[in-house]
Amino acid sequence: MGAPLVEDVDGIRWITLNRPEILNATTLDDLRVITKAVNESDGTVRGIVLTGAGDRSFSAGMHTDTFHGLNRREAFDAISVVAECLTAVRTSPKPVIAVINGFCLGAAFEMVMSADIRVAHDKVLFGLPEVKLGIPSIADASLLQEYVGLGFAKEFLLTGDNYPATQAPLSSIVNSFVAPEDLKTEAMRFMDKLSGHTPVAIAAQKGLIETWLNTPLAVGIERSRDVFADVFVDPSTAKAITDYRASLKK
Repeated sequence: MGAPLVEDVDGIRWITLNRPEILNATTLDDLRVITKAVNESDGTVRGIVLTGAGDRSFSAGMHTDTFHGLNRREAFDAISVVAECLTAVRTSPKPVIAVINGFCLGAAFEMVMSADIRVAHDKVLFGLPEVKLGIPSIADASLLQEYVGLGFAKEFLLTGDNYPATQAPLSSIVNSFVAPEDLKTEAMRFMDKLSGHTPVAIAAQKGLIETWLNTPLAVGIERSRDVFADVFVDPSTAKAITDYRASLKK
């Protein structure tokens, strides 16, 4: 067991965190592998699925050795590797689905928040325990209040406790709860839906969501107009419109 497994199966890139003996805790090198696997997915890859090996954990987050004994420069460099990985997941033009099969803590929880779709079973635990180590949660932890509101986000971040994924408002983060044995099937159900659309439309929509998160409302609306016009440059747009109109007549 060791570095994440990267496998392409029928056009889907499966990235599996692969240290089940330590609940799939990750190292900086693991995150570099994930970043590369996400960023270098070519046109043959329709979508990306993230999961953890075994049946106990998606990932317990960063291995605690990662941050032990660092000076300021080293700490900045280390957390930059984490942030770059999360950014790659969040901004990938491909649909990204997280299959959450157990503990999902720290940077791993941030990773699944960065994905587009999340499927989990009802025994999953979420947590951001960084404050218990004397450090703050950063990077894509900033997405938490978008999902659950500021009040609960503060409780979650400041206690550092683990919470059941089924507990409101955390449950709204998960798109579908299914039995553990059905997780991959459910992930593929979503993937077939998402990857059935044109890559141009999916990439444009994901880019707009990122824009809307990071700009004032008026700016986001204005930029949307250009993105909308730009997709018409690609021939797949005209074909998709023609095919959809034909489907309405059946």
